[in-house]
Amino acid sequence: MPMPRHAPLSVNAQAPALLPAPTYNYVELAVEQQEGAAALAQECALAISYNGLSHSVMMVSPSDLEDFIYGFSLSAGLIDSIDDIYDISLHAHDHAISAEVQVSNRAFWALKQQRRTLAGTSGCGLCGVEALEQALPQLRSLAPSPLPAPAHLQGLRQRMQTVQTLARHSGAVHAALFVDDQGQIRHCREDIGRHNALDKLLGTLHREGENLRQGFAVVTSRCSLELIHKALRAGIGTLVSLSAPTSLSVQWARRHNLNLIHIPQQSAPRVYSPAAPGAK
Repeated sequence: MPMPRHAPLSVNAQAPALLPAPTYNYVELAVEQQEGAAALAQECALAISYNGLSHSVMMVSPSDLEDFIYGFSLSAGLIDSIDDIYDISLHAHDHAISAEVQVSNRAFWALKQQRRTLAGTSGCGLCGVEALEQALPQLRSLAPSPLPAPAHLQGLRQRMQTVQTLARHSGAVHAALFVDDQGQIRHCREDIGRHNALDKLLGTLHREGENLRQGFAVVTSRCSLELIHKALRAGIGTLVSLSAPTSLSVQWARRHNLNLIHIPQQSAPRVYSPAAPGAK
């Protein structure tokens, strides 16, 4: 019997609350040593299986894990729609969490066709990719989207800091945010992994039914090709990065009609995609 779509999540053991962040004592390495304490970001191992088939293990911040699983499954091309996920069951262990995900037969068949085991880390790039076709996949181009109003980008760095809860308490985390077509920050997700933060945001946006063509996503990390892939698969029209994109990221963004904008520390926002007339 098929499982009902969007069944309530079966969370057998929730991940520990992140706030307040745990503090650790330290001693300054100086002539006059001073003792202190600092809050440090939490991380745990998350093992994901689909219909009983182990797929990946990665290090994540133990918050918004359901959003992460939805976003990761979608942006990695494991599902075509969040409707393909029927149920998520989380189980807490000592320093790890296992997630049992029930997906549609169609999605499970496709997953087995491209099955690979990922060994993710907080600083990973294309983790566990075994084939060039997976590193440089064939992706559909987006319909062109209008660029955001310049006013929506003004002071964005400062406004973002007010909603980055984990970063204020412990630091050492990346953030991915969604700004709506009125310039308001609607969602913020944080994680020790830059890919994880974006996956959490994408999961949130699809679960909330947000219009991804109206508004834009922001990442605090460097903008590499993997993040372009995730944005394209999820249908994001505009991606804004606080760190400069790579040349390959710009090429793919232009080729697939993804608006790509970099906000430097001191100067005005730079639109890399779409390309200006005559630009390289």
